[in-house]
Amino acid sequence: MAMCIASSVAELVSAYPTAGGMYFVTKHVVPREHVPIWAWVIGWCNFLGQTAGVSSVAYTVAQMVLACASMNSGFMGEKYSYTPTPIQTVLVSILTLTIVGVICSLTTNSLHKIIIWFAPINILATISICVALLVLTPEKQSARWVFTEFTDGSGWGSKGTSFLLGFLSVAWTMTDYDGTTHMSEETHDAAIRGPVAIRAAVLVSGFFGWMLTITFCFCLKDFDGILKSPTGMPAAQIFLNAGGRVGGTVMWFFVILIQFFTCCSAMLADTRMAYAFSRDAALPYSSFWSKINPYTHTPVNAVWLVVAFSICLNCIGIGSTQTVVAIFNITAPALDLSYVAVIMARIVYEKRVMFIEGPFTLGRFGRTINIIAIVWVLFISVVLFLPPIRPVTATNMNYAVVVAAFIALFSLSWWWIGARKRYTGPRTKNLLEMVPTDDSDDDGEHHRRA
Repeated sequence: MAMCIASSVAELVSAYPTAGGMYFVTKHVVPREHVPIWAWVIGWCNFLGQTAGVSSVAYTVAQMVLACASMNSGFMGEKYSYTPTPIQTVLVSILTLTIVGVICSLTTNSLHKIIIWFAPINILATISICVALLVLTPEKQSARWVFTEFTDGSGWGSKGTSFLLGFLSVAWTMTDYDGTTHMSEETHDAAIRGPVAIRAAVLVSGFFGWMLTITFCFCLKDFDGILKSPTGMPAAQIFLNAGGRVGGTVMWFFVILIQFFTCCSAMLADTRMAYAFSRDAALPYSSFWSKINPYTHTPVNAVWLVVAFSICLNCIGIGSTQTVVAIFNITAPALDLSYVAVIMARIVYEKRVMFIEGPFTLGRFGRTINIIAIVWVLFISVVLFLPPIRPVTATNMNYAVVVAAFIALFSLSWWWIGARKRYTGPRTKNLLEMVPTDDSDDDGEHHRRA
């Protein structure tokens, strides 16, 4: 299903690769008179989903760091001497967002030198961790338990419903399909490289994610004990059981590093989307957020807009960790719905709007793949808004639907009050000035179809 969505997205952004991603494509699949409202809704949906994703990854990094601190403190009977508090988690997440914000404010050339290491380190670390856990964990579950045992812990009383609710974590990981496209204006041959990167990311992430999940399942011998881990994170307990304090900490460090890389990648995509959205006058004070820094040639103001927005979301965690985690659930449905809206628009308006394909095309299988993507996202989005646990309380409620409703009310109210009078949708020129891909100025301008 993820590959169907990714392939549909790849085909569209191959035709129009810009920092706006799927938001920008809206202009070329919708009749001119409908472009403003379609682009407005899709843009806000995408921006909300991406920012919630950045916030959630930074918050997870903070939880991981403090879990590491906890498991390296003295063990006192049934708990460790250090137990992280909600405000400490939020503060570490703010520090994480600040560091990532500094990285994302660097020049494109500097970013390239850093990002190029993300994939190889991620792959090598994942393989090494899987091997180490399987070798070092003293007692492991049987293959029969791993592949046939089903535990219904949701309280819904239905294994089918619990199975579908399991997509909450999977969908959070397998989304942001147009993330690489948001860097198109800082990439050579983006119309070709973008689609390749999108589909490759799904394949690689899917395979290594599956491999890591299976490895974790083999290491769940003390299932209840791991779930009630005194570290506060069951995953950290798996590493602690396998390698002890020292070995577990070393392996856990690489998990934190991978998650930090993910945060950098997510923020890069989000900041470029914020830049494209403000460039089209769709955000408050757009003229400020859309400025390109004259020294780094990157949208630094947009970077710190995302940092500030993400910090505001994470501060909710001071009041309730469960509530802020539930709010993060908006990431997958917001992003995926923004994608299928564009895919659906292309199908609905294909007789009224001529779509000029890019280098990558799905050919005669395109319509079938598009429909599969649309049906799946509409179905799973309903599931992703359901409370993950019953009985439902104020703390375990899935507040993603509340956040979605608030943002929808805010953006649509703003639209009808005044934005509809001045917002015309994605703004383009026949020659779109690209952001330089090197620190030097002798690269000139890159010309792209707009």
